[in-house]
Amino acid sequence: MPIDFADKDNLRLIMIDGRLDSAGSDEIAMRFAAMSSGAKPAVVVDLSKVSFLSSIGIRLIIQNAKSLQNKGGKMILFVGDNEQVSTTLDSTGISALVPMFSELTQAEQAAIA
Repeated sequence: MPIDFADKDNLRLIMIDGRLDSAGSDEIAMRFAAMSSGAKPAVVVDLSKVSFLSSIGIRLIIQNAKSLQNKGGKMILFVGDNEQVSTTLDSTGISALVPMFSELTQAEQAAIA
């Protein structure tokens, strides 16, 4: 499962592509944790290319968001026009813990605010 990151001035953008199910979550868990706890306190996770998001994937996001928050950082989710992922996240109420945006610019601004 592809996962990559790009550092911008004040934040890190983590891009995930594929199925964030049990197998996909296991495959990226260590890399995602390392990327999200790296040099930047503001992290935007791009889920716009995630084709499936399971409860295991949601748990992975929440765990890393809480870890980052405990270090004084902030995680924001960018879903773009990915209705399947945004609907799944909306139904869980995750946005109370990890804010979610459909516009990348808004997500980036929220991360550094």
